[in-house]
Amino acid sequence: MQLSVINFGAGPAALPASVVAEAAQAVLNYNNTGLSILEIPHRGTDLFPAILAESTSLVLSLTGLSADEYEVLWLQGGGRMQFAMIPMNFLPKGKRAGYIDSGHWAYDAQLYASQVGDVLCLGSTRDINYTSLPQVATIPEDLAYLHFTTNNTIYGTQWQQFPHTSVPLIADMSSDIFAQQRDYSQFDLFYAVAQKNIGAAGVTLVVVKKKFLQQSIHGLPPILDYKAHVQQQSVLNTPPVFNIYVSLLTLRWIAQKKLPILDQENRLKAALLYQEIDRNTLLKPIATKEDRSLMNVVFATVSLPLENELLHFCQQKGIEGIAGHRSVGGFRVSLYNAITVAQTERLVSVLQEFEHKTINK
Repeated sequence: MQLSVINFGAGPAALPASVVAEAAQAVLNYNNTGLSILEIPHRGTDLFPAILAESTSLVLSLTGLSADEYEVLWLQGGGRMQFAMIPMNFLPKGKRAGYIDSGHWAYDAQLYASQVGDVLCLGSTRDINYTSLPQVATIPEDLAYLHFTTNNTIYGTQWQQFPHTSVPLIADMSSDIFAQQRDYSQFDLFYAVAQKNIGAAGVTLVVVKKKFLQQSIHGLPPILDYKAHVQQQSVLNTPPVFNIYVSLLTLRWIAQKKLPILDQENRLKAALLYQEIDRNTLLKPIATKEDRSLMNVVFATVSLPLENELLHFCQQKGIEGIAGHRSVGGFRVSLYNAITVAQTERLVSVLQEFEHKTINK
């Protein structure tokens, strides 16, 4: 199945065409059960437990992690729920947590944690509108944990090298998980909201080291307690069955494609688009070159009137989702795994066509 437009949106984002097709079939009849995937129970049969088990197994396989050392959870509540749950579980009284403020979501995570306990900001580029990543000079060894966001969707920056520290490392990988080869074993906890490289919006993947989990704070309401979710195998409350199923289909697709291939394709897509932005006389990049994101390419037109013209021109050409975040304007092209090299080349061609048409009016 081929959709008529190319969705470069930051999220909810494009899914692989085969995933959409299989999910659509499952809505009508899941695995020839006569039931819609929207109807299957999460308890009492082996239908949903099988989906959950395979999804978890694929996450561990793709990350190169062991079930003996890590727990995989499928939760609800989105990224903001994780912003709250992390300090509630791992920031005891008398300790500080370190946060790196590299963008809107990283800043939000820090604000949530500050409502729970003592927070130390180790670096911020808020004063320069997050056009580059913060420089982190030293990381105190007495921190309860260090939290950072691997990719900045709004401002188009991404960490290629992660902080080196002896304290527990926590990462929000919502917008670049499974996009490139990565050593996931260096993290004590990482999480990702499903609407970009995992699946449909409505579920959040959390992977936590068992040793780190032993340090979690007691006495929390079960719904906010990672240990309680582990004990109930992600079925503490009614899980978003369909969203987890779409995540399973996407994980299968990633496993079939292979992470090294996706890594190569994502770097090629980003290189093609950045090369055109740097060349095009009507466009200007936003993020500092050395910190540019492979996932979210942010740029502007050289004059404000051209912004609406370019947006309208792209829509006429079947390109959607490239308007910048409402807080910053401009343009944002999201090159998640489901976006192909050919689709990226199509966008580059449209940008070139717009330049030619505008200059030769």
